[in-house]
Amino acid sequence: MERSRRVESLVVAALLVLAGCGGFVANGADGGTDQPTATTPDAGDPDNINGTLEVHFINVGQSVATLLVSPDNETMLIDSGDFTDDGEYVLQYLDRQGIDRIDHFVVSHNDADHIGGNAAVIRHYETEEGGVGAVYDPGIAASTQTYERYLDAVQAHDVTLYETREGDRIRFAGVETSVLGPPEPYLENEARNENSIVLRIEHGETSFLFTGDAEDDQERYLVETYGADLGATVLKAGHHGSASSTGGPLLDAADPRTVVVSSAYDSQYGHPSNETLRRLSTRSIPTYWTATHGDTVLTSNGTAVTVSTQRAAPTDPLSLRSGDPVAPGTTEPVTQRASYPARSSPRADTPVATDGGTPAGNTSGDLVIDRVRADAAGDDRDNLNDEYVVFRNAGADPLAMGGWTVADESGRTYVFPDGFTLDPDETVTLHTGSGTDTDTDRYWGSARPIWNNGGDTVTVTDADNATVLERSY
Repeated sequence: MERSRRVESLVVAALLVLAGCGGFVANGADGGTDQPTATTPDAGDPDNINGTLEVHFINVGQSVATLLVSPDNETMLIDSGDFTDDGEYVLQYLDRQGIDRIDHFVVSHNDADHIGGNAAVIRHYETEEGGVGAVYDPGIAASTQTYERYLDAVQAHDVTLYETREGDRIRFAGVETSVLGPPEPYLENEARNENSIVLRIEHGETSFLFTGDAEDDQERYLVETYGADLGATVLKAGHHGSASSTGGPLLDAADPRTVVVSSAYDSQYGHPSNETLRRLSTRSIPTYWTATHGDTVLTSNGTAVTVSTQRAAPTDPLSLRSGDPVAPGTTEPVTQRASYPARSSPRADTPVATDGGTPAGNTSGDLVIDRVRADAAGDDRDNLNDEYVVFRNAGADPLAMGGWTVADESGRTYVFPDGFTLDPDETVTLHTGSGTDTDTDRYWGSARPIWNNGGDTVTVTDADNATVLERSY
C-alpha cells in the first residue's frame, strides 16, 4: 500500500487517514501531480546548479522559524515561532521579504514554541495572500490550545496536511530535499522532540541540515542510519542549542562548516547551553546566534554559502554571549559577514570572509585559517597567548613564508622571520603575547590584545606586499 497520508482536523484532535497526494512523495512512491512543486532534475548535482537558495533564520526569541526560498522561487517555512506572539514576528518578516505564498509549510513537531504562529500564518496566507500549498507534520498530536487552533485553521481553509515520515520527499523546486525523520515506528514512546521532522536540503555542493528539536535518541538514530551522509555545510543547532542536542557524534557525522542557533538572549532554559558551545568550540565551528546576530540569512550559490546578519557579533562559540542582544522584530537590513565553501570545494578548510562584499584574496591558494580566537579566556589583557590565529598549509607543497606579514584592521603587524616554512597540512599558531618561537607556535610579542572581540580582519601579505589571504570575522 502506498504510504501517503493526509491529516484532517476534527474539533480538537487529528485523524490520520491514508490518501493519495500530489507532489508529496511518500517513501519514494509518487502519488500524483496536482501539487504545484515542479522539480529541477538533479538539483544536488554541481553540473546542474542554477540560481541561489536562500535560508532565513528569523530572530523570534526563544523559538525558531526558518524561511527558505528556492532557486525556482518556491518558498518553504519551517516552524512559525512561539505561541506568545501568535506569529507576529514571522508574518512581519515574511511581509518585508515580499513573500506572497507559502508553498511548503513544515512543522518540525507540535510543541507550542514551534507552532505558535501556525494558525495566524495559515489564516493570513489563505485569506490575504496566495495561499499555503501544503503543510507537513510528523503526526504526533499535542494537548494544547495552540495545537487546536492550528488544526482548526487547517480545517477552516481546507489546507492539505500530510503526515510526513522518514523516506518521504517534499518536492521543493530547484533543490534536492530528503526527509530523514521521524522513523517508523516512532522513537521513545512518541516523544515529540525525538520525532521531529528532519530535513536535509542540497543545492549543488552545499547542503543544510535541519533537525528540529531532535535530542540524543533521534540524533543517535540519524548517525547510525546515515553516518557521513548527514554531511552538511550548515547545521541548525537542535533544540535551540540545549545540552541534550547537537551532540558530538552528530557534529562529527555532519561535519558542518557553520552552525546557527535560534533562541532568546535571556533564555530561561539557558539556551544555548555551555556544554553545546564547548562541543562546537572544540571542533572550531563558527556559530551564529539569532539573539546577538539578529536575522541571519544564508545564501548558497551551489559551491559556497554566504552568511549575512543584522549585527556583527562574535562567532567563536565560547564568545557568543559577549555580543549585544538584538530584539526580535528589529528591522535593520542584514550585512554580509562571511562565506563558507562546501566541504568538497578545494578551499574547504576555512571560511572565506567577505564582510560586506569585498572578495577575499588568496594568491597562494594554499594558506588557510583554521581558527581565530579573538576572545581569550578571562581578561584578554591577562591572557594574551590565549588570543591567537591558527594558519594551515592546505596545499601539497611547503609554503616559504619568510617575510610574510600578518595585519589587523588597525594596521598592527607581525612578520614571519626569514626561512620560516610551513609544511603541507601543518599548522602554525600565532599567539598575541610573548613566548619562545617554535615551528608550530609563533609569538607576536604584543603587550595588549590585537584581535577585536566584536569583529576584525586578518590580512596576510607576502614579501612582495601581494595579498595572500584576507578573512573577516
